[in-house]
Amino acid sequence: MYVELVGLTKCFGSVVAVDDVTARVVPGQVTAFLGPNGAGKTTTLRMLLGLVRPTAGQALLDGRRYDQLESPRRSVGALLGPDGFHRGRTGRDHLRVVALAAGIGTARVDEVLELVELTSAADRRVGEYSLGMRQRLGLACALLGEPEVLIADEPANGLDPEGIAWVREFFRRSAAEGRTVLVSSHFLAEVTRTADRVLVIDRGRLRFDGSLAALAATADAAAGPDDAAAIETAFLQLTAEVAA
Repeated sequence: MYVELVGLTKCFGSVVAVDDVTARVVPGQVTAFLGPNGAGKTTTLRMLLGLVRPTAGQALLDGRRYDQLESPRRSVGALLGPDGFHRGRTGRDHLRVVALAAGIGTARVDEVLELVELTSAADRRVGEYSLGMRQRLGLACALLGEPEVLIADEPANGLDPEGIAWVREFFRRSAAEGRTVLVSSHFLAEVTRTADRVLVIDRGRLRFDGSLAALAATADAAAGPDDAAAIETAFLQLTAEVAA
C-alpha cells in the first residue's frame, strides 16, 4: 500500500501550515519526513489520517482517503505520540479495548505485546510506564491490525539512546517485511541511521524528495552519502533558503 500526497494544502486562517505538498511513499522503505519544529510535519500526517481536513489537495492511501478505507486499522497503524492512554488501565487492557473496538481478536494482543517486548510489563498500569514503554505501547496499538502502512510522528522524542536504537531497528524491520513506513523527525543524526529516503519540509513547503545520498550531494562540499556532516549541511541549506 502506497501513500500519496497531491497538492496537499492546509491553512489555519491566514497561516499556511502546509503548502501544495506532492509526494509518494512506497512499501519496503523507511521514509523520513524531516523538518524543523513547526515545519508542517504533524499537520500533514494528521491530514493523511483524516484528523484534519485539507484546505486543498488530497492525502491518499492506495488512491483512497483514510475515511474511505474499509478497515482502517488493518490498513494503517499510527503512532502520534506517547500519550492518550488511560493511566489507570494496564497495557494489556488498553490493547484489548482497542482490539474490541476495531473488531480484532484479543489473541492478537499477546502477539503485539511480544513484538514490542512489553509482555513482562503488560499487567502494570500505564501510569507506571516510562516514556519509552508508552512509545512501545503506542506501537503495539498501531500493529494490532497487522497494517500495511506504519506512520509515526517524532517517535524518538524524549527517548534514551537504548530506546532510540530499539525504535530504529523496529522501523527498519517493518520496512524489510514490506510495510510502507513514514516517520517524521527533526533529528538529523537518527535519520541518517534509519531512513532509505527523505522528504524535507520547511514552513509548509516540500524542499527535497530523494535518497540520503542525493540529499548529501546537494551540500556545498564533496562528501559521501554516509557523511552526516554533508547531510546536516544540505538540510540547513534547504531550510535556510526560504528565509534568505
